[in-house]
Amino acid sequence: MQPHSLSTRLLASVSVLLVVFFGITIVALDLVFRDLAERSVRDRLEIQLLALITASDEDTNGGLQPAPQLAEIRFNNPGSGLYGEIVRSDGYRSWRSPSLAGTGLDFAPALKTGERRFGELRSADGTVVLALSRGIEWEFNNRKKRSFVYSVAESRDPYYAQLNRFRVQLFGWFSVLMLLLLGGLAILLRRLLAPLRRVEREIEAIEVGEMTELGGGYPRELLGITTNLNTLLRSERDRLQRYRNTLGNLAHSFKTPLAVMRNLLGASEASKLTIARQLDEQVGRMDDIVKYQLKRAAASGGTGLGTAPVDVRAALEALRGALLKVYMDRGIVCDLSVAEGCMYFGDREDLSEMAGNLLDNAFKWAKSRVRLTANRLASPAARRDGLQLIVEDDGPGIPEAERARVLDRGARLDERVSGQGIGLSVVREVAKLNGGTLHIGESALGGALIEIRLPPI
Repeated sequence: MQPHSLSTRLLASVSVLLVVFFGITIVALDLVFRDLAERSVRDRLEIQLLALITASDEDTNGGLQPAPQLAEIRFNNPGSGLYGEIVRSDGYRSWRSPSLAGTGLDFAPALKTGERRFGELRSADGTVVLALSRGIEWEFNNRKKRSFVYSVAESRDPYYAQLNRFRVQLFGWFSVLMLLLLGGLAILLRRLLAPLRRVEREIEAIEVGEMTELGGGYPRELLGITTNLNTLLRSERDRLQRYRNTLGNLAHSFKTPLAVMRNLLGASEASKLTIARQLDEQVGRMDDIVKYQLKRAAASGGTGLGTAPVDVRAALEALRGALLKVYMDRGIVCDLSVAEGCMYFGDREDLSEMAGNLLDNAFKWAKSRVRLTANRLASPAARRDGLQLIVEDDGPGIPEAERARVLDRGARLDERVSGQGIGLSVVREVAKLNGGTLHIGESALGGALIEIRLPPI
């Protein structure tokens, strides 16, 4: 089963939220509308009741009758939906509107003067009406006072029809609005997720060999992912190339020692001691070549992916302590200065390889003092700080004429400067794999100064 896309999941989630939100809104608006409509009906009944009272006049039976020309015309039409009644306090029905014929409506019982009653009533056929009754006291022309209950009612059918129309319109409006919102969100998501689709396409292109790494121009939120992926791709590509080069270098480097060994074994006139010495020399040379090539191949390349940042102070203090024990008889002083918060974003072994080889060389050639300095290299646009390592000693230093040879030497052992050979070669290789540089200069202590700069990324 193919998993749903982020767009589908988000649209489905938003649809549920919109249905819930609009549902609550519709219910709330429906309640408000019903309340307003009911109030509107009550206000109309109040007006009809006042109009009925105003139109009333005394009759010969001691009751009250509304003047036909003044009363609402719907009172006279059966089934009009507007009903009225005037009842005297003793129960005598002074007047009932012709519209009440056949409805079977029974209004409120006797009410006290000034008392009101509003509510629903049902006619004989089940029709619901809203009724309003009010008790009043009427003073006749002969100064005699009597209490009456005026009642008016209105059918709820117009109210229900109006409510149904409102609900249909409300559902229609919200349905159209929800479709517009979902459509707009779908278009917006398509634009917003376009970089992710581009990442997917470019990864597929990398898988089939059409591209070597992801392109640029991604938004800031995806920059970390694409940068790290490109770093990982470059690292793996460089690592594979290093393995291939290492095998080739080993095969090439072994040719000369093996040829010498073969010639020595075939020389019968040479003494056994001479042959053994020369064989030992060639085996040692091959051993150095293997060590050097293995160190080059083992360098991680400084991607920093999947590894925690290395505390530079702790790593350098451990190296310094180990070398002080090794060279204890020399009495060398090693000063260590590390900037606050200095971290190395890469493999711990790479840092140990670079700093350890430089420190070991410095201890070899120093007279009495070695200085190791580590600083942060920061950049506002970078996600990770860089690192500067400076190793100095008070030894004889490296002549300026030899510095180019030290840095540009090949993989063959006999081309390296004595005393700096494999260690400095590996340092340069590891620094380069980490995107850094190595510089050789003169120290204020009087000896060599070797600086490694790993730029921020």
